[in-house]
Amino acid sequence: MSDRGVAVRTAPQVRMPRGRQFAVTWAIPSDYGGMTQAMLARCASFARLAGTPVDVLTFDAHPDVPGLEAGLRARGALADGVRLRNLYEWLREHPLPGGSLRLDRDAFTPLGEAEADELLRRGDRVMARLRHDADGRLLQIDHLRADGTLLLSDRRDTKERGALGGRSVVLCDAHGEPVRSWARIWHLYTAWLDALTAGERSFMIVDSKTIAPFMLGYRRKHVVTAHVVHASHRSGGGETHPVRASRREVFDRIDEFDLVALLSKRQAQEVAELVGARPNVVVIPNARPARADAAPTIVRPRAGGVVLAALTRRKRVQHAVRAMAIANEGRATPVRLDVYGDGECRAEIEALAAEAPGVVLHGYDPSARQHLDGASFMLLTSRSEGFPLVLVESMAAGCLPIAYDIRYGPADLIRDGRNGFLVPEGDVAGLARAVQRLEAMPAARVSAMRRRAMQAARDFDEDRVVAKWALEFERALERRRATPQSRLQRLRRAVSRSPLGPVLRTVLRPVRARR
Repeated sequence: MSDRGVAVRTAPQVRMPRGRQFAVTWAIPSDYGGMTQAMLARCASFARLAGTPVDVLTFDAHPDVPGLEAGLRARGALADGVRLRNLYEWLREHPLPGGSLRLDRDAFTPLGEAEADELLRRGDRVMARLRHDADGRLLQIDHLRADGTLLLSDRRDTKERGALGGRSVVLCDAHGEPVRSWARIWHLYTAWLDALTAGERSFMIVDSKTIAPFMLGYRRKHVVTAHVVHASHRSGGGETHPVRASRREVFDRIDEFDLVALLSKRQAQEVAELVGARPNVVVIPNARPARADAAPTIVRPRAGGVVLAALTRRKRVQHAVRAMAIANEGRATPVRLDVYGDGECRAEIEALAAEAPGVVLHGYDPSARQHLDGASFMLLTSRSEGFPLVLVESMAAGCLPIAYDIRYGPADLIRDGRNGFLVPEGDVAGLARAVQRLEAMPAARVSAMRRRAMQAARDFDEDRVVAKWALEFERALERRRATPQSRLQRLRRAVSRSPLGPVLRTVLRPVRARR
């Protein structure tokens, strides 16, 4: 495998602008949710339909990236033409050119084995040593190579040992000797991205809100940066600012991305009201991955539904369980609800499920979406969403959605009673009534609803979405070419080739001074 990307053998169906493709996120957790699912699906679509290899970049301290990548490939989450590249794993195998070493400014105090209070292991090998304060906050992490030599020491208590404050990041060579240092971790990130792109035109799609603030400031002539806003940008009811704190910096500096992709028209309208119309803010929904098997059946049993969601406060799966308890009251044979997911609310939801006949919890299952083909309905009870891909996948499978009418997502797709059911936000009894309403409908009407649901989902077919990305990348490049700086650069090139060059350069000199 070359450093420039993995080969893609399929003939491209969508023409992408020339350049390398990167997906930028913070990490890929083992029990990843909708954002990561959508990102990996988009990367697979780029590789398959556009013939464009994609590198997925991560910045976390995962000790076994090769094992993580192998696991993702084994379950089909990482497609051919897509590979995982982690900052520290890359540094273990590649020297980072350039830079300087400033040990007069940057502290270099590698951890001894006795000083570390936590170890990150890959099998029996220690890949990182960590030191924390009394409250569990990370004060230092030393990354190691597989042979045990020091790779990088990242200390975060340089002003006063034991108290967060100051930063010192020191990179070491293959012998564990320091060769480069930085006072900010973002400077290391910048050096890595520069080394990866090597001056070639590159497109970087940022999915993670964790790494988005750094990517706001990563500006290179050869790099087009795009940010996908996966979740709602709006703040909660107790905040005075209209934008969530985690999204505020992005929306304050929204023009610094070449492209900002929102997942729904309604969110785009609200963003325009907030920051004004912006040519770099567009709607590109998440794509529905192509089906490799036969189309789902229209006629199916109606006595079963599913929930595919993390068991978190935001997803409110408790509401789905309570709704099924109401819907099944007095029924000799309860309507079944299979719940796939895990999270911090699992114990609470298990307790509720124990009192709700027909509800079965399965935990996290990476292949849970396969159950949509046989389910009659899918419950979506989230408090907020950017645009739930599971909603599109459910409708594409002919599984009728029963969803809260939250701000983004459901109302963009669902026509109540025609291709699914919209329930007032937070109305648990309304969810139960929708389940009962579906159960009581004539079979012909239910089949018609399933067909309409599948038709609505076709707008999110991956070939259409990849073509939209290609178009918006071209437009971003054109905006780059049309900026005042670019026009001035073209003018200077023309002047340099003109016989009147010396005279014209004298005229342009004041323009340069004003800039």
